Amino acid sequence: MGKPTGFKEYTRELPVRRPVELRILDWQEVYNPMPDDKLKQQGARCMDCGIPFCNNGCPLGNIIPEWNDLVYKGRWKDALAMLHKTNNFPEFTGRICPAPCEEACVLSVNDKPVTIKLIEQNIIDHAWANGYITPEPPKTRTGKKVAVIGSGPAGLAAAAQLNKAGHLVTVFERADRIGGLLTYGIPEFKMEKAVVDRRVKLMEAEGITFKTSANVGENVKVEDIRRDFDAIVLCNGATAPRDLKAPGRELNGVHFAMDYLPQANKRVLGDDVPDQIDAKGKHVIILGGGDTGADCLGTALRQGAKSIKQFELLPRPPEARSDDAVKNGTLQAWPYWPMTYRVSSAHEEAIGLAGMDVRDYAINTERFSGDADGNVKKLHAVRLEWKKDEQGRWQMNKLPNSEFELDCDLCFLAMGFVGPEKPGPIQQLGLTLDPRGNVVVDHNYMTNVPGVFSAGDIRRGQSLVVWAISEGRCAAHGVDKFLMGKSDLPYLKLF
Repeated sequence: MGKPTGFKEYTRELPVRRPVELRILDWQEVYNPMPDDKLKQQGARCMDCGIPFCNNGCPLGNIIPEWNDLVYKGRWKDALAMLHKTNNFPEFTGRICPAPCEEACVLSVNDKPVTIKLIEQNIIDHAWANGYITPEPPKTRTGKKVAVIGSGPAGLAAAAQLNKAGHLVTVFERADRIGGLLTYGIPEFKMEKAVVDRRVKLMEAEGITFKTSANVGENVKVEDIRRDFDAIVLCNGATAPRDLKAPGRELNGVHFAMDYLPQANKRVLGDDVPDQIDAKGKHVIILGGGDTGADCLGTALRQGAKSIKQFELLPRPPEARSDDAVKNGTLQAWPYWPMTYRVSSAHEEAIGLAGMDVRDYAINTERFSGDADGNVKKLHAVRLEWKKDEQGRWQMNKLPNSEFELDCDLCFLAMGFVGPEKPGPIQQLGLTLDPRGNVVVDHNYMTNVPGVFSAGDIRRGQSLVVWAISEGRCAAHGVDKFLMGKSDLPYLKLF
């Protein structure tokens, strides 16, 4: 710990966001750079706790106190080495991870936590800017070939680790660009795609082969993969969206969020997108209060929507943790992640433009109505009251006389995902699934089919980018041990 009194001398400080009225005119990231002296002060706030709960709160087991101290001392190269010990892609997690490490920070018991995520991002950005990161291909090759199916964070992490072990890795991606949801699910204003492309080019220089427009199970046969590779790692995500069973769902203009966001990203990347879903001049309603809903919000704002509303089925979360968090069951106590009211950059933009929060809570969509041409025109909803029954289970009840309707030209369903898509490798390989529809693996991340492994959302269900990277690292360890009889690849044991 470089400055024992730092947490008492300095307050939590984040970089300044670009003005709302300017940033909605483009698709660039919203934050201005943070000066190095400010970053050092933020690193000095770390108390180097005897038990680093931040380390345990991170699914990667990031060695956070050490690199906070190194940043405080200006030892950027050493901080990078410490960061890369546990995280293959800190430029991803530093931008889009919700930072469970910060909620686990001891300072957050009664103060604002250390800016762990900010420091992480700046370590890696500083390294790229100063040429610290160069290709490091393995010195020897094992001759073993591994196919990684899916190029999201889990697939990229598995590929990077297996390549370090000397195996010949080929990544198959069904989209026309590498990155999975990093490329087509996360809007440019949250993470510019140059950040992904930069890392992919580095991985190519290190010997990894990427194949795009390669949909395993369709235009690439599963049996060919089985024949040509010594092991397979399935990292193709949990991309089956949760649908809404409501009259009028079939009307034109009601779309899944993941039909909308990839199109917007393609357009920003310069692609021609025929029949693009465009919010310009339209009344937009977003169903779902999570990150995907916020991504739709920021995208629709930049496209020039006439009006936007975002509805959540559940009640509005509290502003902060409560002292009786465990007792009342509405919040998780420190050091766990609390369900509290948060304002993303997109919500900040909406508030800045509309003068009010566009979110509304405890709303249930009853039906849609449309015009004679089959286009959605109205959303009909009702307000809810949530109460616990005699068994302590939450039940939703309609509030009497609370029905209302709103103009609606576009409705985006951002209500999460129900698991991996079953057609394709899962069915063709005959993989065992758990009751939630996720792929079952053993403690080495191997499925019921020898030599076939699985990691990421396809195994654990919809989750965070940091969990996906951790899962990919775990699966790589299992694959390496399967192929070589042992493995020295580092990972945080999750089983």
